[in-house]
Amino acid sequence: MYHEILGRQDAAAPTLVLSSGLGGSARFWGPQLPVLTDHYRVVVYDQAGSGRSPATLADDYSIADMARELLTLLDGIEVQRCHFIGHALGGLVGLQLALQRPQLLQSQVLINAWSSPNPHSARCFAVRKNLLRDSGPAAYVQAQALFLYPADWIAANSAQLAEDDAHALAHFPEPQNLLKRIAALQGFDVEAHLSAIQTPTLLIANRDDMLVPWQRSQHLADALPNGELALLEYGGHASSVSDPATFNRVLLDYLTRQA
Repeated sequence: MYHEILGRQDAAAPTLVLSSGLGGSARFWGPQLPVLTDHYRVVVYDQAGSGRSPATLADDYSIADMARELLTLLDGIEVQRCHFIGHALGGLVGLQLALQRPQLLQSQVLINAWSSPNPHSARCFAVRKNLLRDSGPAAYVQAQALFLYPADWIAANSAQLAEDDAHALAHFPEPQNLLKRIAALQGFDVEAHLSAIQTPTLLIANRDDMLVPWQRSQHLADALPNGELALLEYGGHASSVSDPATFNRVLLDYLTRQA
């Protein structure tokens, strides 16, 4: 898979692995890289079947497959220990990593993630699938901001969103791959295994997230033996983009404590 290794390159540098959500692109983490690369070795990647990582995904593609693909990448670049940061679908990959290879993870930060399906998110993803199948990529991209950001932020950042939409449409993944990725996250359920995950875990959630109810992160914080919740008031599903100053402060505070 396409990847980049940024920031510190010395042997003593702690490693961060950043895994984005449904879009799968390393580009998602642009607002975080300036504050992370001074102190950490940072690995970002485009997930298989998205961005610069072309692939034809299997019909039964799963979050476990995504975790195995990431483990193959990390083995190839000789990452033996890391702090993992995952947004939404990327957070599901983190939970799967914690089950498949717990010794890899020093800590993890899961942003607006979940451990099993819930009716509200199922409805949102059904709408997104229908948009893609019935109306095509342009309608899917146009609707995306409505699921990711607060209404006032959308209104105030229309020019940036227009550029983002144009980029997303120009680099839109194979629609069948995207539908398989949505099916993978819809089928994810590790509820029965949460008590076995000992990795120190910060759950970052947003009270105004309209895609994933913040209570799903509260549930994870309660169920994970070493989980804790940081509940943010503003930013929607992607506050790392819409309110990066607040998000970055919470993230850096946690990573500093883990060090």
